[in-house]
Amino acid sequence: MAKNSKIKDYGLFTKFRLSFSVIISALSGFLFAGGGTWMEAFYLMIGGLLVTAASNGSNQIWERELDKQMDRTAKRPLPRGSMGLSEAYVIVILSLVVGSWMLYMLNLNAMILGLVAYVSYSFIYTPLKQMTPWAVIVGAFPGAIPPMLGAIAVTNEFAAMPGALFFVQFVWQLPHFWAIAWVSHNDYQKAGFYLLPSGSGKSKTSAFRIALSALLLIPFSLFPWVLDLVGPFSVMAASILGLIFFLFSYKLYLTLEDKDARKLMFASFIYLPLIQFAYVIDVSFFFTS
Repeated sequence: MAKNSKIKDYGLFTKFRLSFSVIISALSGFLFAGGGTWMEAFYLMIGGLLVTAASNGSNQIWERELDKQMDRTAKRPLPRGSMGLSEAYVIVILSLVVGSWMLYMLNLNAMILGLVAYVSYSFIYTPLKQMTPWAVIVGAFPGAIPPMLGAIAVTNEFAAMPGALFFVQFVWQLPHFWAIAWVSHNDYQKAGFYLLPSGSGKSKTSAFRIALSALLLIPFSLFPWVLDLVGPFSVMAASILGLIFFLFSYKLYLTLEDKDARKLMFASFIYLPLIQFAYVIDVSFFFTS
């Protein structure tokens, strides 16, 4: 029982489910860029998982006192006292070192990108959350790195194709995280976090900006097509998925209800892998440049 409890603590501390979604994005970029060997895919996924785990762990170390004040985070290992601070540091350091080494086995640029994501998330985004709602924009930068990392693991160069994947996920993060911020707004306020896009809170202004960001995702999701990286299949997928996703955000604008923010949040989890693997399917089976 104690062993299972400790495994659960590690999962909560590293936000394993979130980390898993991150490596799915990285895998989509890897496959979109042409893929590689099974060993390269292994290094990418496990290395990316470990660096993300280090980022999430650092975030929880930084915010351990604030986490005690929020219902959604009070049961995390550090605020609950089931994990010591020294143990937390060991997990973060080991995860970061091993994960960075695995990314280095792919290429130096992949390791650098992983470290940039770690530093910007842990030491820029995390403290900014207590200072300004603009932290969401800042946090979207490291959050958009995974598909770019996956592509660079193959190409070993910063070019238009990895950049296009980066910007799709960057814009997606705005309605995604703002939907989370809407649902958790009252809880966030207990710790002094004001992360909605308007100081007026759960208002028409915030809902309008969320809907606008969801609408902007449609043209941004066409970037790979504009760059002649994908064909009509991706255009159709991006347009249909983007419109459906926008309608969820528009419903929130109309109602301002938490239940619609929650629906938008879940829709965002579904949208991202669908559009990313639509690109992969297109370049694998349909598109010829």
